[in-house]
Amino acid sequence: MQREDFPLSGSTTLAPLRNAAFRSIWTSTQIANLGWLVQTVAISWLMATISASDLMVALVQASTTLPVFILSIVAGAIADSFSRRSVMIAGLSLIALASIVLALSAGFGFVSPWLILGLGFLAGCGFALNDPAWHASVGDILDKRYIPAAVTLMSVGYNMTRSIGPALGGAILAFLGPLAAFAFAAVSNLAPLASVWQNKWDVRSSPLPPERIATAIHDGMRFTALSLDIRAAIIRATLFGLAAISILALLPLVARDRLDGGPIVYGILFAGFGTGACIAGMSNRFLRKLLPQEWLMALAAIACAVCCLSLALTSTITLATIALAVGGAGWVLTWTGFDVWVQLASPRWVVGRTLSIYYACLSGGMAVGSWIWGTIAQSYSLASSLELATVTLFLTAALGFVLPVRLWAEGDQQGSDFRAPELALDLKPRSGPIAAKTVYSIAEEDLETFLGYMRARRYAVSRAGARDWTLQRDLRNPFQWTETFRTPTWMDFLRLNHRLSPADQGISQLLLGLHKGDSSPQTDLAIERTTDALRSARFASMR
Repeated sequence: MQREDFPLSGSTTLAPLRNAAFRSIWTSTQIANLGWLVQTVAISWLMATISASDLMVALVQASTTLPVFILSIVAGAIADSFSRRSVMIAGLSLIALASIVLALSAGFGFVSPWLILGLGFLAGCGFALNDPAWHASVGDILDKRYIPAAVTLMSVGYNMTRSIGPALGGAILAFLGPLAAFAFAAVSNLAPLASVWQNKWDVRSSPLPPERIATAIHDGMRFTALSLDIRAAIIRATLFGLAAISILALLPLVARDRLDGGPIVYGILFAGFGTGACIAGMSNRFLRKLLPQEWLMALAAIACAVCCLSLALTSTITLATIALAVGGAGWVLTWTGFDVWVQLASPRWVVGRTLSIYYACLSGGMAVGSWIWGTIAQSYSLASSLELATVTLFLTAALGFVLPVRLWAEGDQQGSDFRAPELALDLKPRSGPIAAKTVYSIAEEDLETFLGYMRARRYAVSRAGARDWTLQRDLRNPFQWTETFRTPTWMDFLRLNHRLSPADQGISQLLLGLHKGDSSPQTDLAIERTTDALRSARFASMR
């Protein structure tokens, strides 16, 4: 299926739904989300009734988020190196398997607290595989300009089902029992699997072979570490997830202990959270035009803090539901903002890995947060846990002004069509290390401009895989400047040049404009050798 392009004037929140593949997967995902939320209500309430431990109740959330923390980075490397559609199918299959096994276990009466956590962990492994591949595939299915709208739609869709699913789950649990809820979830989780299986979309293929997984993970982590905006977004998302998960992790205890309610009350509270999230999601585009992004993110974190404090103080269902609607609004605005930041700052070659690192960190934060808030609730009180989470959320809101995310220029989504230079040696892909050297002649009056361009150049090639980048000035000829860097292998050098975006290549053109030599600067390539006899023989065999 070809990617559909639309005029910019039509770039509304609903515009991505014009694409048949995105529409089909998005719709089926909402069906699965509805089933998952029904199952979540049933599991959380069942755990609250069969286990006397507040910590075990809170760990229901941790059981599904911990696998994302453990496996996401590997899954992101797989998604960038192989077919993202195949990775999605594998992940969705695990989720469906976990739901089916849970339904069968409930039918045969084998449900226990540890079985619930174990199957939640299995489903979490499925989410770890599917989510980075699905979010990275959005840029393959749709044009780049529709990514913010698509991310908003994905968040809105989930929160639309969040406003219905918990109430539906509570009703099913109250009138039909846990088995019916688990069976509903098992059937609904087959919908996205069927949709992804039926739909195919074009993906720009790389002329280079897939990277080894270890190398892909290393390059993805290196790119993320060197990307200031992505790094800031991940740090803030992790801290927000650690604090804000208290709302969902402790919600069954709020319904049971503070409101003296049952599954119906729990479903109503969950629906309030989802309704607020849905309203905020539909208003997302308007709010982002009305307020600067950092102010909006700060207000969203404050909304979650107000929700936590209200749940700690209130004893009425009405006030708790209103507080949860406010918290749901802050929740969706924050996660949508972080997701869009990471996607737009990441080129296509690494977007699966940056998203997976982002998901791993925020899921780790939520898993740790679930354990922390559950432990505090069990050791002290539910109110103390919610109040401490409130303070943490206020601090998270202030962090945005200390660690801002500034996307001065959105990341180019595609790389270059680099052609390998002709060589006198017949190098193999693993031959190396490779040293690259480029000499420039720069006039004294252009020196500050040149150094500014070189800072940008260093940032660009280092994120793409360059090692040991240096800039040297000739002591005898001070107008001569030499840029050098290395790559571990010849294939790494080719990958580096394929990864450079049009903006990165534009830096090279700016440097060329400052060069005062008689001819254009040429990049000299060399393979490093050793004088050791045994190692020299090994190097020769690698050529």
